[in-house]
Amino acid sequence: MIFSSNLFLLVFIPIFFLVYYGVPYRLKNFWALAGSAFFYAWGAPLFLFVLIGSVALDFLISKTFHSQNRKFWLWVSLILNIGLLAYFKYANFFVENTNLMLGNFGFEQLEWTAVALPIGISFFTFQKISYLIDVYRGVRPRLKYFHDHLLYIILFPQLIAGPIVRYNEIADELLDRKKEINADNRFLGLFRFVIGLGKKVLIANVLGVEADQVFNADDAEKVNAGTIWYGAICYTFQIYFDFSGYSDMAIGLGRMMGFKFPENFNNPYVSRSITEFWRRWHITLSNWMRDYLYIPLGGNRVKGVRLYVNLWTVFIFSGLWHGASWTFVWWGIYHGFFLVLERLFLRKFYDRLPPIFCTLLTFFIVLLGWVLFRSETLDQALFFVGKMFTGFDGGPRLDVEFWLVITLAFLFSFMAIIPRVEVWQHRFLFERPATLRTLIMIVIILIILPLCIGAISGSGFNPFIYFRF
Repeated sequence: MIFSSNLFLLVFIPIFFLVYYGVPYRLKNFWALAGSAFFYAWGAPLFLFVLIGSVALDFLISKTFHSQNRKFWLWVSLILNIGLLAYFKYANFFVENTNLMLGNFGFEQLEWTAVALPIGISFFTFQKISYLIDVYRGVRPRLKYFHDHLLYIILFPQLIAGPIVRYNEIADELLDRKKEINADNRFLGLFRFVIGLGKKVLIANVLGVEADQVFNADDAEKVNAGTIWYGAICYTFQIYFDFSGYSDMAIGLGRMMGFKFPENFNNPYVSRSITEFWRRWHITLSNWMRDYLYIPLGGNRVKGVRLYVNLWTVFIFSGLWHGASWTFVWWGIYHGFFLVLERLFLRKFYDRLPPIFCTLLTFFIVLLGWVLFRSETLDQALFFVGKMFTGFDGGPRLDVEFWLVITLAFLFSFMAIIPRVEVWQHRFLFERPATLRTLIMIVIILIILPLCIGAISGSGFNPFIYFRF
């Protein structure tokens, strides 16, 4: 079940929140747990037991963190969680590459039954690890009851596509959010959810159709340079509006339930460097990698070659986190390469350029990276990138709908470049009289929501990009 489906919008959400707001406060966590379990089981019923079992082990192991063997048990828990992630997500990749190598040397290949991928395993594994490490470090005390621990991991708004919510960020709300479950948060959460739904359905899905026609072309050799640029631009905006839309929907749903999830995107395409891009793109993943991998490796305390090795290590892991494919690995290496260059000399070069040129250069680097990220194979990525620079020789015919959507995509992606535009947005929505503000939001909801439901009903194209992550 995905957020941008009529089943979720017209059946699951109304029933869930009707009961959630109706039951006594002491039962809300139990209903949220039941709803979250049903939500996950709808798409992966057998994996629900794997998830619950692994959470139960975490809960039991966390009880040992006050003992003398606490470090040993931390390593046991980390090995179990990383081992599960490695098995389900990377076993097929490892066997495929091993068999390829064995075949090249004339050896008999391994027999293997492909392993199915649990939905959202990358997201909930990182949340499980953050809980264990935060409790071990004494950042927050462990949760007393298993049902609260389980709810933190499988809470449905952020379960399958993030944001990656760390334990210390919602520990208090797991136990007491009575004041947060109010009419204002319900309405603001609904508004945020509808905005995210609009980004996903009305922009990302439309551009996704076009991007797929390019990257899934039967004969890539016949795709001309103009068409590849067209597909790359479409995918660049598709993945942003798809993923940020999902994050908006998750944050909105969480707020409707009384939870305040962290922001996950902050106008990433206005960044003036790759370093800044990663402060604005998938913020919760960047922060997780920084706090649980980069800093333990030495962070900025180390100098010279080791610093650059650490940066590349983090981004190779970031690429692998996104998927078991060499294209993801090289995408991580690609971004790590520019981060190293910025540390060496590019920052000084950027300082000499007008800000708008830095933004355009960064966007260009990111766009080429998305070609690598979206391509099915490394050969396809190299072919596409190479052909993009062999001369512009035409492109697809564009209709009115495309021009409208791509214009909106550019506008919403880059309007933060305008000085004080974010201040104006805040004033427009939050510093007007409450009645007028509410009226404006209601009008926006009443426009976007029916459009989205109509678009979902009338189209069979509604991909979930982060399904394999």
